[in-house]
Amino acid sequence: MAVTFYDYPGAPSPRRAKMALIEKGLDHETIVIDLAEKEQLTDEFRAVNPACTVPALRLEDGTLLGDNQGIIAWLDAAQPEPPLLGRTPTERGLVASWTARCEFEGLMAVAEVVRNMAPQMKGRAMTGPQNYEQIPELAMRGAARLQHFWAVLDERLADRSFIATDDFTWADITAVATFDFSKVARQRPGDEFKNLHRWREAVGERESVAATLPKR
Repeated sequence: MAVTFYDYPGAPSPRRAKMALIEKGLDHETIVIDLAEKEQLTDEFRAVNPACTVPALRLEDGTLLGDNQGIIAWLDAAQPEPPLLGRTPTERGLVASWTARCEFEGLMAVAEVVRNMAPQMKGRAMTGPQNYEQIPELAMRGAARLQHFWAVLDERLADRSFIATDDFTWADITAVATFDFSKVARQRPGDEFKNLHRWREAVGERESVAATLPKR
């Protein structure tokens, strides 16, 4: 199946989609959009994805999926094995719930820190076509939120190998992206979160995680 993946290696959002593509073993063409050079804001890429964000996935019939939600929904439907959104109704509910927590309580908290503190993000505190100024107080809030999230995740992993179900799922992919991106924000979880570190070490053996590890 000929699909085209728009990527920026190392960035957490496209990394999530890339991990899913590797888990599925789906053949695809990759086009790198250099976010550091603001290629996502060019007229050429706006014609591909008006939201000016990556990841994006162009399907064989020309349909454009411009966000992770659309990409993972299509992937799990188009190539069911291995399932990343759960097998049973209960599992699908758990994966959806834990993915939401990992994204909004974790990944978005890291993004608050980075986008509201990093000098290179000045005037670009939000993704997308519009420019927004940084708000330093949001960085402080993001750091506080993240510490609470690490505690929640550590407790969840006390007697589990994976976050949502007994299998590696989209929730784990989201948490991996969050954990590794937190290094950029200087907000990595402390050594006291032993279950969280055990989980990260174990999932780090997976091809999808190792192959997409940010090179910093």
